[in-house]
Amino acid sequence: MTKSLFPGFDGLMTLSRREGVDVRPTLLRVLTDLYVQSSTHSDDEQRQFVELATRLIDQVDDATRAAVKARLAIYPSTPAPIMQKLGLSAAQEGRRVPLAREIPAPALGPPPAPLPARTPTDAELRMASNMAMQPKDAADIHDMFFRAGAAERALILHNLAQTPLKAAPRIPTVRAKRAIQILEMAAIAGDVENFTSELGDSLILPSRVAAQIVDDASGEALAVAARALDMPSPVFQRILLFFKPEIGNSVTDVYRLSRLYDRLSDRSALVMLAAWRGSTLAVTRAKYQPSLHDSERQRARAGASQTRPSVQPGSAPAVRTGTDGSDR
Repeated sequence: MTKSLFPGFDGLMTLSRREGVDVRPTLLRVLTDLYVQSSTHSDDEQRQFVELATRLIDQVDDATRAAVKARLAIYPSTPAPIMQKLGLSAAQEGRRVPLAREIPAPALGPPPAPLPARTPTDAELRMASNMAMQPKDAADIHDMFFRAGAAERALILHNLAQTPLKAAPRIPTVRAKRAIQILEMAAIAGDVENFTSELGDSLILPSRVAAQIVDDASGEALAVAARALDMPSPVFQRILLFFKPEIGNSVTDVYRLSRLYDRLSDRSALVMLAAWRGSTLAVTRAKYQPSLHDSERQRARAGASQTRPSVQPGSAPAVRTGTDGSDR
């Protein structure tokens, strides 16, 4: 199990100690998620899980250990050494689960008063305002980023933090947290369609740009999108390992993107997000510009070709007379 999914496990552990990017919490969560996905395991799979998980449990933080403990506490096939390590007790067959007491119905009262009108937040006001970044500039930044290599992309993102360009507003916290949960579940399930759809919806991006971010083989675009959502670093690492196997199987790529993500500023990510949104306007204008231009020329020619109406055949021109009947 672990050998096929994580051939560089020992290399990740070694590089973690040497480079200072601690991926041990992420590895323990990923190993646990993989283990509980199947109801049965071979002796070799169980032996490998016990060996790797036992090593990591003593080396991770309390929050990670508590999360893993919660996952394995409800899994019926948790190995006994791991249960002992985490202080879990084996389920006793035939033991009755105590029922909760009935919750009394609330007393009926007057209907609640209507809520007062809510004033828009600063983020909502910024969303309603016009973009400071011109569509042409946004398209240039978008194209330059996706054409660049890994080292050039890192430099572009570093320089964006120093530009006077207006950044996109932050994603509301509640919406971002919900998106992070959905993205992680979709990544674990390998559901590319739902992952792309949720990424586009949460970042207010068209499907074309969202698909370009997901399909990007190098991974920097996904790091920018995750930072724009303020995704925790361990969650981003898990998405890399599950959703991007071509990156997750490379020790170098995992640490390269982990370092980039930890150093990436919120402002750089939000400026790039503004560029991704603005680039769509530039593409739309370029698409319809020729037809609009032709229509204007046709209207101009039609107006120039119009002449004053002539006298109808068979009718005499009107003659104006004065009051005395004489011609003027």
